[in-house]
Amino acid sequence: MTVYPLGLILTGRNVLVVGGGHVAQRRVPALLEAGAVVTVVSPSLTPALEALPVTWVKRGFEPSDLDGQWFVHVATQRPEVNAAVSAAAEERRVFCVRADDRTQATAWTPAVTRHGPVTVAVLSGGDPRRSMALRDAIHAGLESDTLEPAAHGDKPRGVALVGAGPGDPELITVKGRRLLAQADVVVADRLASGLFLEGLRPEVELIDAAKVPYGRQLKQEAINEILVDRALAGKFVVRLKGGDPYIFGRGGEELIACAEAGVPVTVVPGVTSAISVPALAGIPVTHRGVTHEFTVVSGHIPPAHPDSLIDWAALGRMRGTLVLLMAVENLAAIAAELISHGRDPHTPTAVIQEGTTVREQVFRGTLATAATLGAQPPAIVVIGEVVNVLNQDH
Repeated sequence: MTVYPLGLILTGRNVLVVGGGHVAQRRVPALLEAGAVVTVVSPSLTPALEALPVTWVKRGFEPSDLDGQWFVHVATQRPEVNAAVSAAAEERRVFCVRADDRTQATAWTPAVTRHGPVTVAVLSGGDPRRSMALRDAIHAGLESDTLEPAAHGDKPRGVALVGAGPGDPELITVKGRRLLAQADVVVADRLASGLFLEGLRPEVELIDAAKVPYGRQLKQEAINEILVDRALAGKFVVRLKGGDPYIFGRGGEELIACAEAGVPVTVVPGVTSAISVPALAGIPVTHRGVTHEFTVVSGHIPPAHPDSLIDWAALGRMRGTLVLLMAVENLAAIAAELISHGRDPHTPTAVIQEGTTVREQVFRGTLATAATLGAQPPAIVVIGEVVNVLNQDH
């Protein structure tokens, strides 16, 4: 059977789904993402479908359900119902996808992958496994930039503030990796893994924006100027930042500088080290019955510093998890301040050095001993009972 491929514009158009099980659960989100107005006819729905913005008609299918519909997807486990929907759709000239019998359908659902503005749909003459295998191969090629997207000429403009995640190069988001592959200029933090940079095109300008603790630094004002200068020159600039751009990453300052210069900015959130580094070291920042809260604090200046904006007295009284970033140098002073305001000096504490990388080290102790454990920056400090909740040896 030869099919005629096309993309349906479903925004604001009525689409009917018959069946409320797991097949429908896989199909409905894509329909909603395409802007369709979805009605589901089924005596029952999966919990996931109930949570979606669909109109649920809680009964069996009736032919009149197809009135006013542009498209119908049949996803029940009852062949007689599926056949009845197909027949009613044929009579009304409504295209119909059949999950159970492709030969009786008037439309097929392809295996789909998306890469930014590019959508690739694969049909393999009725062989869904082959379609999925080809889809996955194409997806891998687009992700690795070994396949040139058809719309590659429609390049992003301006600056993208991309969160690179906590260090493991596989923890960058899909969108972040895609924009990185399209960059003309990459302004990279020290905490953004060098492995991200290996796959850059040879002509990409790489600018080291490293801020080495207590060492050399590229001043923030200079970074802002570089972003604006390159973007105004017509380059697409990726500002690659460790963790998330807006969690102690000064991404807001960079956005403001670009906005004042008329440079468009795309923000790509990153997996923050405040949560991911403890998680991968076996420490959940919250745990049922242990803590219902966690607080993330910058420790780059000591508690007594006049520029400190932190209410250390309140943090000393809290019972939940406290996560400190950039705190190794000031950890002794911070611990003393917390203890002076009521935090138990025996509170379990972990310092995770270079988390998520092959160089990761986890130092465990108490709030009173944390500063003596020998950890070096970059490191995350976790204070609270959660430190030992998954560690059966403590």
